[in-house]
Amino acid sequence: MDSFQRLEALLDSAGGDGIDEANALLRRFKGKSQEVAAAIDEFMLDFKTLVFVVETGAEGSQKSLRELARVRLSRLRQLVNVVA
Repeated sequence: MDSFQRLEALLDSAGGDGIDEANALLRRFKGKSQEVAAAIDEFMLDFKTLVFVVETGAEGSQKSLRELARVRLSRLRQLVNVVA
């Protein structure tokens, strides 16, 4: 399973322990460019928000937040593939 597949799986489970794992998976892309670093920050903000919503039980927002985080992850994937 590659890093992006694992990140997608973390989006599906959205548990608090996934934040550390997501950070570890994304760490290798941090120095690629400022654009990649910004995309990582945007994804992590959305992912942390999703985890918070899941853990507090606010189910109405989960679907929208998952979709937003998936869009950010897709953008990050494209940036990493272009820079690589």
